[in-house]
Amino acid sequence: MKLSVIIPVYNEVGNIEEILKRVKTTKKASEIIVVDDGSQDGTRDILKTLDGKDKVRVILHEKNQGKGAAVRTGMDAAAGEIMLIQDADLEYDPRDYDKLLQPLEEGIADVVYGSRFLGGPRRVAMYWHMVANKMLTFMTNILYNTILSDMETGYKVFRRKVVDGMKIRAKRFDFEPEFTAKVLKRHYRIYEVAISFNPRDYSQGKKIKLKDAFEAVWTLLKYRFVD
Repeated sequence: MKLSVIIPVYNEVGNIEEILKRVKTTKKASEIIVVDDGSQDGTRDILKTLDGKDKVRVILHEKNQGKGAAVRTGMDAAAGEIMLIQDADLEYDPRDYDKLLQPLEEGIADVVYGSRFLGGPRRVAMYWHMVANKMLTFMTNILYNTILSDMETGYKVFRRKVVDGMKIRAKRFDFEPEFTAKVLKRHYRIYEVAISFNPRDYSQGKKIKLKDAFEAVWTLLKYRFVD
């Protein structure tokens, strides 16, 4: 199966070359689509030198629009039968690709979520951030009658048919709840696998904020009743 790895990027000058190296090392990607969302720290300069080399395709947003907008751009450009979203901040490890892809290869899933809460190795950090994630997942399970352990995970892998015809409106971090809501309402098969997780804190450049949690709540509620 042809795999398109989609990497949304914003101000990751210190990480972009390393994450691309790690993705290439897996030898799984047929193409790597990097969408720079208006970086101002030199990331774009690095990406311009990498565009067109070693399966890397770079798309530049002229201004910052948000992670969701960058992911949408990447999905529109992807040619693969399978799409995998890879954050550029080194929190998620491409060495987990085999586990993420296995349920799709075996035909038992349409969508795979890499869960940070199923016992995989992880760095110890940010208790309240974990609580917020679990509360949002709990809300998802109640509203959509499911048993996810990690709705907000950045590792989402899915077949092209899942997003063909699906209208995604998210521009920021509301991509995660909107995508999840629409996948669940369409009754696609979701499989979760344990992944490793190395979270960074806000002093290291973490971008998601408290307001994004409130936006996620509204998104879950809204898409329970509208498409």
